[in-house]
Amino acid sequence: MPLKPIVFRNIPVLLDGGMGRELRFRGVDVPSTIWSAGALITDPEVVRQIHIDYIEAGADVITTNTYGIIKNDLSNVGITDRFAELNTLACKLAVEARTRSGRNVLIAGSLPPLRGSFRPDLVGPSEEIEILYQEQANLLAPHVDLLLCETMSSAAEGRAAARAAGRTGKPVWVAWTLHEDRSGNLRSGESIDDALAALEGLPVSGYLANCCAPESVTDAVLQLVASGARWIGGYANTFTPIPQDWTLGGEKETDGLLALRSDLGPERYAEHVADWLAAGATVVGGCCGTRPAHIAKMHDLISKTL
Repeated sequence: MPLKPIVFRNIPVLLDGGMGRELRFRGVDVPSTIWSAGALITDPEVVRQIHIDYIEAGADVITTNTYGIIKNDLSNVGITDRFAELNTLACKLAVEARTRSGRNVLIAGSLPPLRGSFRPDLVGPSEEIEILYQEQANLLAPHVDLLLCETMSSAAEGRAAARAAGRTGKPVWVAWTLHEDRSGNLRSGESIDDALAALEGLPVSGYLANCCAPESVTDAVLQLVASGARWIGGYANTFTPIPQDWTLGGEKETDGLLALRSDLGPERYAEHVADWLAAGATVVGGCCGTRPAHIAKMHDLISKTL
């Protein structure tokens, strides 16, 4: 049975912005061990309000706060048994935000890296992580409009997540995080072409670059456009360069919370987005460190093109 196509009122499509750092901006104590997932336990109303603020800023798609709800992290704080509960709660908050906003935005269910962001060396065997992705995808699918496999650091990681997501019958988008060397390659060193080839035969309708410098997204957009897919583009972060061996809860001096660049306020970030749109992007948004003001500025930019 063919998938029902995703229908958007406007094109380009505007995604929302970051969640984890936005929670910190609003005074929520986000523990490094479980990142933004902790806010589902302590401050769910703030999570809901962030979704609402992104919708009011003009986002066409909001993403569930499920990036940090992975068993590997939950086990570190002894709450693995709450995996299903927290994934379902994150979906509920996104649905409530949509209802309260009065705008019929779409909801993307976030399927994240399972063993550390930006770490292709930690991805593990595909057969192991695909089982875990299937469990999370099955929890998200009843509540969302599409599944977003995001911050994939290698071709194999993206394929495992996409295979699991595709079995739910929901539309699937895959977003890869790119290397800090500005080569346009994945963090694994593989090319965009390698990543696309790994998805051949799977029901993936969108290809994006995310959670990397906006300059890296610029490098990747033309390659994504060449894929011929309807939905391509990116959503960048505003961090300083991410160390190759970085971990969120690690003990090295380079681990932990990353500093934000001083040159990526809403106005400057939107200038990068304008470059993506000029290159043919049909989906744009913001990742870590971007805020509702960034989304509002992008909305203004897109409105001038419609």
